[in-house]
Amino acid sequence: MPDSFMRTKAKELFGVDLPPMGEYAVSNVFFPPGNDKALVDCKAILERNTRDRGMTVVGWRPVPVDNSMLGKDPIDSEPVTEQFFVTNSGPKKLSQRQFEQELMLIRKMTEDETNGMLGPESGFYINSLTSQTITYKGQLTPEQVSQYFLDLKDPTFISHLALVHSRFSTNTFPSWERAQPIRMMCHNGEINTLRGNKNWMYSRGGIMDSEVYGDNTSHLLPATSDNMSDSGNFDSVLELMSKASERSLPEAVMMMIPEAWQDNDNLSDTKKAFYEYNSCVMEPWDGPAMVAFTDGRYIGATLDRNGLRPSRYYVTKDDHVLLSSEIGVCPELPDSEVKIKHRLEPGKMFLVDFETERIVPDDEIKEQVASLNPYKDWVENSMIDLEAWTKSTGVKSSKMDFSQTNRKLNLFGFTSEKLEMLLLPMAVGGKEALGSMGNDSALAVLSEQPRQVNDYFKQLFAQVTNPPIDPIREEIVMSLVCPVGPEGNLLSQPSKEHCERLVVRHPVLTLEEMETLKNYEYKRPDGSSAFKTVVIDSTFPVGSGPDGMLHALERICDEAAEAIQGGLGAGGVQGVILSDRLAGPDRMPLPSLLAVGAVHQHLIQTKQRPKAAILAEVGDAKEVHDYATLAGYGCDGVCPYVAYEAICKMNADGLVEAKAKQQFSDEECISNYRKAAAKGLLKVMSKMGISTLQSYKGAQVFEAVGLAEEVVDRCFTGT
Repeated sequence: MPDSFMRTKAKELFGVDLPPMGEYAVSNVFFPPGNDKALVDCKAILERNTRDRGMTVVGWRPVPVDNSMLGKDPIDSEPVTEQFFVTNSGPKKLSQRQFEQELMLIRKMTEDETNGMLGPESGFYINSLTSQTITYKGQLTPEQVSQYFLDLKDPTFISHLALVHSRFSTNTFPSWERAQPIRMMCHNGEINTLRGNKNWMYSRGGIMDSEVYGDNTSHLLPATSDNMSDSGNFDSVLELMSKASERSLPEAVMMMIPEAWQDNDNLSDTKKAFYEYNSCVMEPWDGPAMVAFTDGRYIGATLDRNGLRPSRYYVTKDDHVLLSSEIGVCPELPDSEVKIKHRLEPGKMFLVDFETERIVPDDEIKEQVASLNPYKDWVENSMIDLEAWTKSTGVKSSKMDFSQTNRKLNLFGFTSEKLEMLLLPMAVGGKEALGSMGNDSALAVLSEQPRQVNDYFKQLFAQVTNPPIDPIREEIVMSLVCPVGPEGNLLSQPSKEHCERLVVRHPVLTLEEMETLKNYEYKRPDGSSAFKTVVIDSTFPVGSGPDGMLHALERICDEAAEAIQGGLGAGGVQGVILSDRLAGPDRMPLPSLLAVGAVHQHLIQTKQRPKAAILAEVGDAKEVHDYATLAGYGCDGVCPYVAYEAICKMNADGLVEAKAKQQFSDEECISNYRKAAAKGLLKVMSKMGISTLQSYKGAQVFEAVGLAEEVVDRCFTGT
């Protein structure tokens, strides 16, 4: 905040001496162009909300601008910009942090009310409302910013920090309010998992409650919106976490963009435990990203776990710090004046703390944050490892009966080509079969043969400048491990309850793991239930036609929601298993992707998705694309029991031995198949620039070609 400049303007315009820095706030506010009534109404709403929260409104100042250099599009949508002055001088004096928290609530309440009156993209936009920073931005080129806003030319406009950003609007339509910096950060890159992140944040609204805001928490939600860019959504969640909970800004950034920790031997146990604990609280926002952030006390930057964006910093001999995506942004700075010159490394954080007046090293700030709570004890004593649980139950899969196998293969869409060219090589070699000429089969919608639902989906490719990850050589940054089941309240104080979740190390579950989940209940040391499931039948009567299938979709959604809520006096389950084991001559299986997608979307819309895991025991999942689509639409684990049966039958018939020229046990064949599926999933994720299955899950990074709109709206909303 340029304190001396604001004091001068307040004295000139209102005859008011502003209180000390930190006890007043100034905001640049955009109003819809050419709409005087909207300007008056929006001002009245903001002033009323400010006074209702016990603040003092000082007044409004029109921001002087020069638009002579603007082109047609920016001129046509150019907002009216005015500055709003408010002071922390009501009847009850608030602390600095409380003042910031109240200002965020005032802004959110005003946005809700004006959106209801004018619509979400009306042109009314509060750039920032805080005592620490002020944002000047617009649909402008870098050179135009200081020419357009005449304040920036004033010699008294002095600040000890600046966050400057210019970028093309690559994945949204450009507008004045979408320009960067946003409120707490600016972002160079793409959030590839955005759809999933938004869905998860929306559904967490059902369990989020802030101790700071109490009943007013609802005014802060939903934190994400389809009207904001990926950066805007990231900024909104970052602000919520750092103001509606007790987390510091660096801690919130560490949670949203964690460094690669799963297989990183260079990390301390303390930091590993912190990241593992927080993987139970929130999924990473994944994709190539260099994020610079500030709240006035801190200014810093962090790089994604792959380091897919450049970032370099200089520290000069007179203690100026410059950090930028590009080298040479200050060509007039001679090398003789530079004390330190370095690059920001993958997953690392560069941080300046103005309270202690120093640059805080990455290790120091992260160790400090990771040591705030006994995360290691919580993780070791509270997380439920599915593999270990299965071993402890001693469950063994029963001997397979192949008398009905051929019927099942017909029922679930297996062909001789899929068995011989896909499943057999996976069971023998532990990797997908190689083909030299690509896939020249017809699109599912144009095919004369019946095709399963998964075939109608094509994975999106990472747009703009997003290099794919190498899933073999860069294995250290990738992971399939996922905590599943009930989440805790994102805004509450950290506690061991947050990490009482089931850890699934491989999304393709074994028969033994599925039997454990179906037939056993995981108990805490005090005897209470920590994880139990309910099996929901995902089949419908033969001959009931499309109506029968629709009724079945509605039924499984209702049964899942009821099971999670629990009955009177009884707690709900922590996992729902969608099973088509009852499929046969009299009952047809629902396509697994339709079933999973419908339940996932239903639970998101009813804000119950974070309360339980969705698991699938299905016959139609067989190849990597099937597992990728199931995970992409919210499935936490799949047991492909018919694929396993087919592999074991091929082994019993001698096909495996004939291909491998050696004998394999059924267990070895299934292990190889799961290994191939894991490698295939990592490969699919890497093409989209996504590193962790936890981020990929529910991210919906697919386009549907040829599916009816009603199917997409119901089961794959937002695709």
